[in-house]
Amino acid sequence: MANIKSSAKRHLQSLKRRARNIVVRNEVKVAVKGARGAIAEKDAAKSTESVKLASKALNKAASKGVISKRAASRRIGRLARAAHRASQQA
Repeated sequence: MANIKSSAKRHLQSLKRRARNIVVRNEVKVAVKGARGAIAEKDAAKSTESVKLASKALNKAASKGVISKRAASRRIGRLARAAHRASQQA
């Protein structure tokens, strides 16, 4: 632990921030995994809805600074493209 008071405070703040970021990151992982599962099932309605939820979770994580805006945009684009391809094949 730090010897300086301000340093100790910063350390505690970083631990809180880390815990918050982990929660948001896990929500994103669950949403993306659900979307990928729905796409794999080739159910157009279910995959569309789950891609919307995943993109919402990714945008929220990007706005909070947990992941970068570019990474969120890239992941959303890949999910949308995969859902589109799956709907074309069905």
